[in-house]
Amino acid sequence: MANEINQHDAEGRKTGWWEEHFTDGKVSSEGGYTAGKKVGHWKIYFRNGIVRAEGDYRDDVMTGEWIWHRQSGQLMQTGSFDNGEQHGVWTRYQANGELYDVGPYDHGVKTGEWKSYRPDGTLKSTKSHLRA
Repeated sequence: MANEINQHDAEGRKTGWWEEHFTDGKVSSEGGYTAGKKVGHWKIYFRNGIVRAEGDYRDDVMTGEWIWHRQSGQLMQTGSFDNGEQHGVWTRYQANGELYDVGPYDHGVKTGEWKSYRPDGTLKSTKSHLRA
């Protein structure tokens, strides 16, 4: 059936759409599997139902743009992955919604100019990271 979830293939691997649950039965995450590996768009939830994080997987590895939220639903950070490594510009936000810091990663290593901000959103510091 097309609407069935939490199925296994002939080799016992997860396949198709899956919902994973907290012990109280609420959905903790949802997304697709192929041959036992996470693929496509996934959402991960807080117990209160707010989306904690969402982004894509390819062969069980995070890829592309991901977004994280606080339990209140407020944006916490955004960033991208390339083959499971942080890559590209990452931006984190303070609990009050102001920027916390922003800067680039190059395959898991901070590089280039990173800016940090005070709680009022004004620039606190700038630091250059050189790739070794």
